[in-house]
This record gives sequence, C-alpha cells and structure tokens, in this order.
Amino acid sequence: MLTRLSRSPAHRLPIQAHMHDERNQHHDHLVAMELFRSPLLPVALADETNGKNDADVVADLWRQTKIPEPFLWPLADARPSSERELDAPVVDLGAAMRSGADGDGAGMRRAAAQVAAACESHGFFHVTGHGVDPALARVALDGAAGFFRLPLATKRRAGRAPGDVSGYAVAHADRFAAKLPWKETLSFGYRDDAATFRRNEVVDYFTSTLGSEFKSLGEVYQRYCEAMKEVSLAIMEMLGLSLGLGRSYYRDFFADGCSIMRCNYYPRCPEPERTLGTGPHCDPAALTLLLQDAGVDGLQVLVDGEWRTVRPRPGALVVNIGDTFMALSNGRYRSCLHRAVVHRERERRSLAFFLCPRDDRVVRPPPPLTGAGAGGVEPRRYPDFTWADLARFTQRHYRADARTLDAFARWLGPSLACSAASSSSSQQSQAPAQETIAK
Repeated sequence: MLTRLSRSPAHRLPIQAHMHDERNQHHDHLVAMELFRSPLLPVALADETNGKNDADVVADLWRQTKIPEPFLWPLADARPSSERELDAPVVDLGAAMRSGADGDGAGMRRAAAQVAAACESHGFFHVTGHGVDPALARVALDGAAGFFRLPLATKRRAGRAPGDVSGYAVAHADRFAAKLPWKETLSFGYRDDAATFRRNEVVDYFTSTLGSEFKSLGEVYQRYCEAMKEVSLAIMEMLGLSLGLGRSYYRDFFADGCSIMRCNYYPRCPEPERTLGTGPHCDPAALTLLLQDAGVDGLQVLVDGEWRTVRPRPGALVVNIGDTFMALSNGRYRSCLHRAVVHRERERRSLAFFLCPRDDRVVRPPPPLTGAGAGGVEPRRYPDFTWADLARFTQRHYRADARTLDAFARWLGPSLACSAASSSSSQQSQAPAQETIAK
C-alpha cells in the first residue's frame, strides 16, 4: 500500500510556468485573495457598493463591458473554435447492459468496440439509455441555476478553502491570480460507503454549510450522485470488457471509491473571444460524466490541433476518460485536453460528476496491460500512486494540463517513478528496468 507522501520544498520545485514553489505560494495566495477583495470580484464593503446588495455586486462582475485583466487568456489557449464537431460515438448503455450477463451479447460487444475506438483516439463519447430519470436531471440543473442566483452572502457560507475541493468559488480566484475562468462553481464530495454509514453525505454537506433550509436541494443532489455512481460503474464494466479484463475488474476497483460533484455556471460574457469558461485541461479523475444544459454548447476537445465542439444531445451524458484511468489502462486510453467556452448572449450551466478511486487505493494497471502481447512487452508508463496524492498534487501544486501525470511522476520522486518500470520488468523477467513516460 502506497502511503501518503510528505515532500520537502525541494521536491516541489516548479515543473511548469504557473506552478509555484513553497516560497511563493503564500504570496500568490495573498494576491488571489486580494482579487476577492477588489471591485473586480464580488466581495465589497457596504459603503463601496453604492447601496447595492451583494447579489448585485456579483452581477456587476458578469455585466462589465470589458472583462477584467485577470480573466484574459493567451491566444494560444483561447484560439478560435473549429467549425467541425467532435466525432464522439453515441453508446446505448442500457442496450449493452441488457445484452447478456456474461458480456457476450451483441449489444455489449458493439458498445465495447465503440468505447475502445473513442478512448484510443480522444477519450470522449456520449451515453444514452443510462436510466437516469429525466425529471431528476432537470431538477438538478434547475437547482444549480437557483443556487447561483442566490445572494453572495448565502453562497459564501459554502466558500471553498484554499487547497480544498469542496465549496463555492468564483473564478477559482482562491487558487489562481491570472487566467481566471469566467464562471462560478459549487463542488462537494460523494461516497457510497456502507461501512461508514455515510448514506446522506451530500444532504449533510448542504445542511451543515448552507443551513437546514437547503436540505431539499441536498436531497436532490444526493439522489443525483447515487444515479451517477451507478452509471459510472456500468461504464466501468464496458471499459473492462473493451480492454479484455472482463466486466467486474474496474467495477470492483471503483465500487467503494469517492467522487466529486461540481455544478458549473458560465455567465454571459462581453468579450468571449478573450477569455474561457474553463481553460484547457485534462481531468485528474478516472471518469467524468457531464450533463450539459440543452441548447447551449460550450464543451470543446482538442483534436489534431483543432478545438472541436461537443454539442448537447437530449437525454445523453458526455463521458470522458481522465488521467487516473489513463494510468489504469497503462496509457492505452487517452485523457485529452478540453475546455469550456462562453457566449456573449447566452449563459450556460452544466453538472460534472468525477469518479475517483478510494483515497488510499493504489492506482496500478493490471498485469494483462503491462505484459507480453502481440507487439511484445508493454512497459509501465506511470508509477503506482494513490488518488489522495494525485488530488493533493493537482489542488495545491499544479494546474492540470496535458502533462499532469508526467509532472506528478517527477513530483513523486525518482524512486517511485522508476518503480513502474521495475515492477513491469520483474513481472516479465526483463532487464534493464526503465520507465517509459509517454502521452
């Protein structure tokens, strides 16, 4: 079992332009928090608001005719979208799951082939027939819309602490001082762990942070998270079959895992070509299930140098592979860069459910994916790690991008990075032991 790491500052040196060492983190945090106190962001004293309440101050940020400088993105990140849509298959999950208990039915074979082709290319696909009640999906989206319309003072009851995942945030200004995303978010955790009797974790979060009057909203998201977890585990069955591991391997791996739920709000923007709702990144989690607001696109994926749009499909979820599953598949399935754009005339909402392993579970590809195959021995591409360590790395030390896993491997240290190759080598009695890191 890999223990949680305690790294000295020497192990936390910058490994990309925006990653700060320990000596600069306090200063950068003060800069970010100063943004919260400035008129650019929705925190102001009563005598500075000209009689406006805090909800008006929030609205003022999104109603400006010119976007504030911290929200500007380089042209390399905010370059124009392609007219081409992403070629993402539509997978009928219900038909696949009904096609045979042993996974040998035509529906499951077809779904596994679709998923494999997508995940080897760009890692995105649509899922229909997932069984989520449309009324539940609608009320969850509407609940997010209602939350983001609340007065700032109410939303700030759930304010996110620096370095934490859960909580309310405006433009991630608690984490970054530049290239801020044009959005508000509310994030919270979900665990389906009977051993700890945490059956109402989401409800408890809402009532403990926002107040008892938010119990009904917490119950909505409790049910929504439960539904997303079941869909996620069914998708894991398909992924296991597509990699030749059987239906149960990945389902069992994530059955007692933790998850993160995030509600996103992207306001109208006066200069959408100069900013982004979410910058280019790869998801650190294993799997992301996204429910998009019907009729308002925003998600884009980088393929062959082009940003291609993933348009909402009625009743469908957008699913994508994250870095953790890329490591679990030994790099066979790809976690690709994606972003969210904003619009001048339309606001947008989405719900993202991130499936993650249990905090202390070791992420390691199964032997069939690191052994001898038709092309010979496939070396280990990434070292063993735990989700707790990767989450801490991406929340406190690194802004997720296409190189997150490589940077994380270096942060873990040479001994652990090299252990990936030695583990694979010992399984196959190969020498010398050397890790190959590739994207």
